Amino acid sequence: MTPTLTFLGAAGTVTGAKFLLQAAGAQLLMECGMFQGLRALRERNWSPPPVAPGGLAAVLLSHAHIDHSGYLPRLARDGFAGPIFCSPGTADLLRIMLPDAARLQEEEAEYRNRAGATRHRPALPLFSETDAARALGLLRHVELEKTFAPASGVVARFLPSGHILGASIVEVTAEGRRLVYSGDLGRYRVPILRDPAPVAAADTLLVESTYGDRDHPHDDGTTVIVEAVERAVQRRGFLLVPAFAIGRTQDLLYLLRELESAGRLPRVPVYLDSPMAIEATAIYARHPDEHDAEATGVAAAGGRPFVPGRLHLCRTTADSRRLNDLDGPAIVIAGSGMATGGRILHHLRRRLPEAGTTVLFVGYQAAGTRGRALREGADRVRIFGADVPVRAKILATDALSAHADRGELLRWLAGFGAPPAMTWCVHGESAAAAALRDDIRRRLGWTCEVAADGGRTPV
Repeated sequence: MTPTLTFLGAAGTVTGAKFLLQAAGAQLLMECGMFQGLRALRERNWSPPPVAPGGLAAVLLSHAHIDHSGYLPRLARDGFAGPIFCSPGTADLLRIMLPDAARLQEEEAEYRNRAGATRHRPALPLFSETDAARALGLLRHVELEKTFAPASGVVARFLPSGHILGASIVEVTAEGRRLVYSGDLGRYRVPILRDPAPVAAADTLLVESTYGDRDHPHDDGTTVIVEAVERAVQRRGFLLVPAFAIGRTQDLLYLLRELESAGRLPRVPVYLDSPMAIEATAIYARHPDEHDAEATGVAAAGGRPFVPGRLHLCRTTADSRRLNDLDGPAIVIAGSGMATGGRILHHLRRRLPEAGTTVLFVGYQAAGTRGRALREGADRVRIFGADVPVRAKILATDALSAHADRGELLRWLAGFGAPPAMTWCVHGESAAAAALRDDIRRRLGWTCEVAADGGRTPV
């Protein structure tokens, strides 16, 4: 039988990535992500699993971000007991990320029950720390570029994608057919990580399309960072940066240190208010094998790539609460990156009504998130059941995005030695995916379609 692929998420949206590969008599799940953003998407996390967990031979993960890995605890709770294959960097990050995601689920349920801010009594978490521990026990890490067999008759390997530490392009071969999935493709010539690896050939290709309809700014993002910090200094206020704990936080710390070293910024106190980001930064430092030449050079010269001059680590909730009593200027970096949860919500609730506050968004903001609403000019947002007025200055840049833009996606695709028989655009909102499809057809002459949610196709 010809292998088949079913799109169970990240089709028409950027979250909830799940692709079911049926090949050589086995079922393999590529990605196991949570849906985020719009309410209709989030509610899909609570639906029955789209495939019987006990019938899966294995899971293959491209990287640790929650929209690619966050459903793993629920899958394990519901009966999956097979191996979860990923790169060593991804495995290290998951060991902090999944328990943290579980704690956030439990804390939100507890808060809603205490505040009565729930339609369900009692409010329950999607999964627990026990479920996360169960999933972590199934991890099997494989070195980048090394082949392995996730099931009988199936061969796979991970190649570096440059998106975050450990992020991988996934290549799977079965029954004479080769499937390549870009994962979240990273950028070219950006700090810290090496460029995405080239791929020679595929029969079927899945390519992400998050920024398939646009190009990132030509600058490196430092201009808006300098503007945001200078405003905080002038107003003696707070600069709040909602940032993904993995990837974006390390980029920010690296750039703040670089700007200080170049004399472009004063040494403003920087509070990293995220236990997960603190641990993730330590993990980044422990994997210099994935660093590019510049980051390697900083360490070789005795520097600490991720440590600005006045960095403070907020490990506990008490450390975080103490920030409420501080005077500015100060920079607070906290999760989550789309302001959908985490400690940043407490700071936004406290500081958004203050005109001296600056909020800097440094990544993609999915439809339906608070981050998208603030970036689009909302004059109030709902946080913990209350409407919070927005008087802060909102700044944003896509220059720090860890996702390849249209030009970079096409550059990576052009590296194939021959066109895939079929290319599918995934992991993008409808307009972005359609725009990338059209560019692939027009510029490369390939056969390309946008993946449909629930669609099934031969490989």
